[in-house]
Amino acid sequence: MSIAAYIAVMAIVTYLIRMLPFAFFRKKIKSKFIKSMLYYVPYAVLSAMTIPAIFYSTGNFVTAAVGTIVALALAYYNKPLIVVALAAAGTALIIGMFF
Repeated sequence: MSIAAYIAVMAIVTYLIRMLPFAFFRKKIKSKFIKSMLYYVPYAVLSAMTIPAIFYSTGNFVTAAVGTIVALALAYYNKPLIVVALAAAGTALIIGMFF
């Protein structure tokens, strides 16, 4: 499956999850639980679809895990997205040369 297909599926899923409550509920949603669930569901869906793709992308679990750890560390320190992505990919590439 191509990256474009992954992006299309994620876009459709997140759009549907946010659109369905508007289609089915005519009144304003007052429940804090339902509001918080609807707020966090897209992030959970994106994570569930992205994490497996990360670990199968390199064909080697070690390189994917090290790249992910680097990405998480840089993201924790609020580095720009391009820095995080390039550092994670570069780390996976370098580690892949040894494993």
